Amino acid sequence: MVGGGRLEGKILKRIHERIIKNFLDIIILSELRNVPMSGYDVISFIHNKYNLLVSSGTVYSLLYSLERNELISGAWNERKRVYKLTEKGRKTVETILNANDQIKNFITNLLKIQLTS
Repeated sequence: MVGGGRLEGKILKRIHERIIKNFLDIIILSELRNVPMSGYDVISFIHNKYNLLVSSGTVYSLLYSLERNELISGAWNERKRVYKLTEKGRKTVETILNANDQIKNFITNLLKIQLTS
């Protein structure tokens, strides 16, 4: 039984990591509502809040993509680039937050379908 608990813990940890990585763009956009952040700030935030270390390559690639899509804008502040949410980004976050219940229901139904199949 002890081994089963450890296996369950490992499985849940991997799922947790996968969810964080898959929703990293939304997590970043949501946090940028509160405060402008550099890439390093994003890495620290993810590590401190979710206990997950993401690579700088992953974070900077995602930040560049969000900037290309005009969801965030970056400006040099001394030696680091600091990102903030654009109006388009703010509207995107609001849309996602307003769809929160729909997203939860979709995930719940998806898991029910998968578990009963």
